[in-house]
Amino acid sequence: MADGTQDASGIEARVRSLAAPLLAPLGVELEDVQWGGGRLRLVVDTADGVDSGTLVLVTRTISAELDVADPIPRRYTLEVTSPGVERPLRRPEQYRKAVGCEVSVKLRAGDDGERRTAGRLVAADDERITLETAAGERREIRLEAVERARTVFDWGQGDGRGNGAGAAATATRKGVPVS
Repeated sequence: MADGTQDASGIEARVRSLAAPLLAPLGVELEDVQWGGGRLRLVVDTADGVDSGTLVLVTRTISAELDVADPIPRRYTLEVTSPGVERPLRRPEQYRKAVGCEVSVKLRAGDDGERRTAGRLVAADDERITLETAAGERREIRLEAVERARTVFDWGQGDGRGNGAGAAATATRKGVPVS
């Protein structure tokens, strides 16, 4: 058998090719597939966000097809979830969708400079991203140098109570409020 990374990426690719065409007619986009530790996680989204009914529908649809196709040769737990407010960024298309958003990036060890950086994502392609810091400086980062990245939720201005109770929370994705 191949090493765990190759095995995981192969399973993820098989599940992605199986699931994406089933979800498109439902108006659901497959954001990510993650395999590890006996858990298969599918991250899904729609233009209007994901509610519990959508998660149930996707789970039933995918579960039935996975039982037939059997792309994983052992027992596993299927988890279907939304990307959440702070969305992980793993693939080039996820970075492209996040252009205009605030992001936090952790770089792999060994790269020169700071390992952690944050800013507004101003450009993304298949090989690199460009961040603009709060100071207005632009930093180009190769995707292969990224260990982990995610969008950053803007909690807005709180009411000063310190515990978050009654705070007005707002998030933006590409400048549009997310409810």
